[in-house]
Formats: sequence, C-alpha cells, structure tokens
Amino acid sequence: MELFYAYEVSGRYCRLDAEESGHCVRVLRHRSGDEIDIIDGVGTLYHCRLTLDSPKGAEAEILEAQEGFGSHPYHLTVGCCPTKNNERFEWFVEKATELGVDRIVPLIGDHSERKVYKTERASRIALSATKQSLKARIPEIAEPVSVKDFIKSCHSERSEESLRLIAYCFEDEEAPRRSIMEVLKEMPGRPGQNITVLIGPEGDFSPEEARLALESGYIPIHLGPSRLRTETAAVTAVEAVYLWSLTL
Repeated sequence: MELFYAYEVSGRYCRLDAEESGHCVRVLRHRSGDEIDIIDGVGTLYHCRLTLDSPKGAEAEILEAQEGFGSHPYHLTVGCCPTKNNERFEWFVEKATELGVDRIVPLIGDHSERKVYKTERASRIALSATKQSLKARIPEIAEPVSVKDFIKSCHSERSEESLRLIAYCFEDEEAPRRSIMEVLKEMPGRPGQNITVLIGPEGDFSPEEARLALESGYIPIHLGPSRLRTETAAVTAVEAVYLWSLTL
C-alpha cells in the first residue's frame, strides 16, 4: 500500500507538494485516472483518483475518507533528551513513529551534552515513518525545551486520565522505581488516555530534575535490569505502551 501526504485538503480535493508529487508522478509513474491513497497527517486516509499528474503539484479527487486510520487507543508524549550523535535520536524518532507516538519533545537537561537541537530533519523522518508504517497521523515534533520548564508546564494538568512516568538510573529510597510494565498494568485502559514518558540524556536526569518531576505527579520507573542508551530506552518505553495497549 502506497501512501502520499497532502499538504492541503480542500473540499473534494487533495493537493500534494513538489516532493510528494515528484515521488508519485516521476518515481512511481502514476497518471491521471489512477487511484491512490493519501493521508492528511492528522488522522484521515483518503482514497482518491488522480486528476492532475504534475510532478510539481499533483491533485486528486477524494472518493472515500477513513478517519482514525492506523490509530492507537492512547495519546503518548515522549520527552527525550537528544543524544550527542544526531543519528541516534533520529533513529528513535523513526522507530517511535512506527510503533505509535503522538508527540516527541526534545528535552535539554542539566546533564545534556547536546544543548541545541533543530527539528526540521526529525519532522521529515517522522513523515516518512508514518507512511511506511501505514498511519495517517504524523507525530508532532515539538521545539526543544528544558526538562524543568517542560515539567512545570505540565504541573497543572493532572487528571485521572493522565499517566506520567520518568525513567532514570539512580535509586531513591523514598521513591523506589517500578517496572514500566507493572505501572501500566495497574492503569485502567481508557480510550484517548494521556501518557507522558520522560527519558534523560546520556548523563541521566539530575536529582533536582527528578525531584521536580516527582513533585509534579510523575511516577519513577525503570525499563529492566540492562543499562540502555538514551535512544534505546526511549524506544523501549514506546514499545511497552504499544504492547500494553494490545491487552486492552
């Protein structure tokens, strides 16, 4: 199944940008009259008939719309500190998108080696992974924010529909870490449940960041006995939520 992304959906028509049009017309050699499938990036799949086969701006008439295509029964935000090696973080973005994530927030922590992160390339990777994994919603790649500011911004949003988790490596006798699967299994599954997971940098979260998270309602978790790289830990957390959802 080939999927294309429409930058504009208006009335009965979808319009592709130059890159998507070139792939559709030049590479895959689709012509006017061919039926193709297009996503809008926010959850809907359109089965269409190509009406303009321009490689610079193709257009297609909508024949049928399917909302919630490739969706999952939760809303997952992963706040993750970008790695020193950009390719490792981009690998996480790709794999998290394939599994199912709604928002990725690059976090700048007290111990982060990378203090600046540009999101343009990650957004393109997320789009490609969305189409490859047969989904219609492209995850948001937020602008970078400090760990402490992100936690503070969420402080007033506590509700029974939200689950907040923070993974770090050190032990705290007052707040012992629990397995992510154990915590997830205790949560009643509800459609649209909001889940947030924080993953620290190579140097881990600082004690001050962890304390602020716990004061804001985050549950301390671990991802098993192995010591994982940042990007591996982030993908493991996304996969844990994905597998948990299959049991609902």
